[in-house]
Amino acid sequence: MAGYPGYARHVGKALGNLPEGSKLPWFRVVNSQGKISLKGRDLERQKKKLEAEGIEVSEVGKTSLKKYKWQP
Repeated sequence: MAGYPGYARHVGKALGNLPEGSKLPWFRVVNSQGKISLKGRDLERQKKKLEAEGIEVSEVGKTSLKKYKWQP
């Protein structure tokens, strides 16, 4: 919920409740520091999906918000 401070938990809950096989691009969601919040295999899965779209992701799961974030 970009632009709504404090709503990150709502986003996390919604993404955590996605049905199996959902077409929603959940992997595009990173935290406010540009980092993947998931751990272990889930972090690697999200990292691979982002990289498949041309997004550079560091070994620790960080992207450049300045380079990639959407600007209205």
